Amino acid sequence: MTADPTAADRSPAARGAADPSYREVTDAHGRVYRVGETDRDILGHSRKSMVYLPWLAMMAISVFEYAYGSAEDTLSRAHGWSQSNTFWILSVWVFFQAGIAFPAGWLREKGLLTARRAMYTGSGMCLLGFLSLSHLDNVLLAVLGFGVVGGLGAGLVYATCINMVGKWFPERRGARTGFVNGGFAYGSLPFIFIFNYGFDTANYHRVLDLIGCYILIVVLGCAFFFKDPPKNWWPAEVAVPASTGGSTGSLAKNPPAVRQYTPKEAIRTGMLPLMWTSVVMTAGVSIFGISFQVDFAREIGFGPLVAASSMGLMAVINGVGRGVVGWLSDKWGRKSTLVFVIVVLGLAQFGVIWAGDLKSEWLFLFFAFLSGFGGGAFYPLFAALTPDYFGENYNATNYGLVYSGKLISGLFGGGLGSMVVAAWGYNGAYALAGGVSMAAAALALLLRQPGRRRAVA
Repeated sequence: MTADPTAADRSPAARGAADPSYREVTDAHGRVYRVGETDRDILGHSRKSMVYLPWLAMMAISVFEYAYGSAEDTLSRAHGWSQSNTFWILSVWVFFQAGIAFPAGWLREKGLLTARRAMYTGSGMCLLGFLSLSHLDNVLLAVLGFGVVGGLGAGLVYATCINMVGKWFPERRGARTGFVNGGFAYGSLPFIFIFNYGFDTANYHRVLDLIGCYILIVVLGCAFFFKDPPKNWWPAEVAVPASTGGSTGSLAKNPPAVRQYTPKEAIRTGMLPLMWTSVVMTAGVSIFGISFQVDFAREIGFGPLVAASSMGLMAVINGVGRGVVGWLSDKWGRKSTLVFVIVVLGLAQFGVIWAGDLKSEWLFLFFAFLSGFGGGAFYPLFAALTPDYFGENYNATNYGLVYSGKLISGLFGGGLGSMVVAAWGYNGAYALAGGVSMAAAALALLLRQPGRRRAVA
């Protein structure tokens, strides 16, 4: 690393009573790196646990979003709800699940909410969400219980897990962020088949109550071991990247942010609003697919096995694809990978229409595969791109702002999506979704890392 010699290594004496096991290095851009401490010095064990524990927690909460569509018919019959009621319950859930990310991040960075406490609170709210879905017939109360309380709880868990892995792996966050994020999709697979084959009006209380307890136990168990690294921490075994080039591996394609941007500064660069807009559009298409794919398959005339398998396939590929593109982005660069993923998502929407017109079950499953891949893979890319552009110290709030785009997309992807289906039919709705995705890919082409003269892919 080519460091600024006048601001380089701060001695222990200069830090007073601070821990002498680390030193702070400032590069030519003014970015500070805290080096010297290993993950074992801080945690007492390998930082790999900060990948696997968030992954397990994300798998537990995945049932909220990715399995809900498979439970809608039974919920409608059990509670006397219309199809529109069930879609709006999910839309409200998405709104609050995404909306809590920014305030939770702000509280964490102010020291008012620890990662562990956020997880504890979220786990209890997730349990209340499923108890509400199980026992409340009044749709407004169900919206408050599952949509608002459950959404806030799942959002606390989601945001905490994503930020945790990003903080602990600043030098190669793509693959690990993708892996953790993937659990939020394929963790729902068992529940998709339970809701399609073993969930009815005779047992729905028991099934939903047990799912709520399962989430509570898993998230609480993982949360007990959560701990953030110190601000500006950099792994002791990894060379601090050169500010003027010369880095290798992932850091060559995805150099760290030139400095730590506060949320206001990140907004002023213009890149954070651009990322937010891309999330609104892309997540709306993804949520639309999650909400309507099973119903579209049934509308076409495919049997319950194909309907369930298409959603199960979407969930698995959605999750696995997040890990794959996270790894790929370490090789290709975040921006190039992101544009590729969004284009695939858009093409898949048109492919679903084609498969439906041909009444081809295998073609339908293939485009469900592509839709699942594109509809999940962009999330970890934005999660990794945010600290790449704006640094780790304010990532909880910066990514909270970017991810909050999902609260808008939840409205038009689910609730408004049902209105488009009613007005234009499934073919018209899927065509609109494909067009929106292509426009989002065009916007993503405009992204560039703030503060660097050379655009980074």
